[in-house]
Amino acid sequence: MSGEIGFETRGSLGLVTFARPKALNALSLTMIREMHPQLDRWEADPAITAIAVRGAGGKAFCAGGDVRAVWEAGRDGSFVPGKPGHLASDFFREEYRLNRRIKTLSKPYVALIDGIVMGGGVGLSVHGMARVASERTLFAMPETHIGLFPDVGGSYFLPRLPNGFGLYLGLTGERLKAEDCLTAEFATHYLPSVQHEALLQALSELAPGADAKAVTALLDGMAEAPEANGHLAADRAAIERCFAGKQSLEAIAAALAEEESDWAKLAAKLIASGSPTSLKVTFEQLRRGGQLDFDACMIMEYCMSQAFMDPRSDFYEGIRAVLVDKDRSPKWAPANLEAVTAEWIERHFVPLGDLDLTF
Repeated sequence: MSGEIGFETRGSLGLVTFARPKALNALSLTMIREMHPQLDRWEADPAITAIAVRGAGGKAFCAGGDVRAVWEAGRDGSFVPGKPGHLASDFFREEYRLNRRIKTLSKPYVALIDGIVMGGGVGLSVHGMARVASERTLFAMPETHIGLFPDVGGSYFLPRLPNGFGLYLGLTGERLKAEDCLTAEFATHYLPSVQHEALLQALSELAPGADAKAVTALLDGMAEAPEANGHLAADRAAIERCFAGKQSLEAIAAALAEEESDWAKLAAKLIASGSPTSLKVTFEQLRRGGQLDFDACMIMEYCMSQAFMDPRSDFYEGIRAVLVDKDRSPKWAPANLEAVTAEWIERHFVPLGDLDLTF
């Protein structure tokens, strides 16, 4: 084992612990390659009733995929879209397959989203049966601000959130605490972090063969009400007016301008700070994803991921500005929405033929 991820059996519970606390438990290819077969083993084990996943260190569940490693690999000039053996291809392919494995598990999968859960961490949680938030939960899909797109199944789950929340979260990258995670239906339950060990103990004591209803009943019985620290419920109608059913980014911008509220001004500012290419591609991604099944969404996202590894992509500038030089002043190209052509958007959705993602 690598030491980056831990597996243990507690009674009838299989427990995964992401063990890179200094890196906020960022997901590496090694972690992916160790987790996927372990899920297979636990699903086949009749003694295991449920699977739980958590992050070590108290600060993060998983702050995302290790995109800096991908960034470094993608700059070496050897990348060929979809070709096995290169980190920029292998990482996304195997991550998305893990996302699908979580989605298709026959046993209850419970994510303790205690702390930061962003990007790749969302993919490790949202596709399971339950997501238990805490007072430390901080959720976001901030990919448009690093020149990428909300992947790990974002094409599927974001368009299916209520009230236009998915498009709102995918375009703005806004950070949500526990109450808002429940409102947006990302989290399913709330439990203070000091109670998470008690929850794991209770899960471990379930009888082998207990079904999802038993796990849900346990979670429902232990769940508490979160601190009132959100705004989505209050702004639900405005979010729906500005995002739901809109046919273009320009229509969203116009709707936000008409609102003239502090919330709308912040949303407009967050969108304006993202990569114009990422914003346009994300809008099209979520439009298409709302009409596709899960597997088709993941295949589409793999094509997108490979297009974003192109040396001309804003991804390299976004990672430089946010994670490397940390000047927070990316120079996007194209620099504005008007310069992002339909042809430039469409190239992100071109199938890879024999190199497409398969399951």
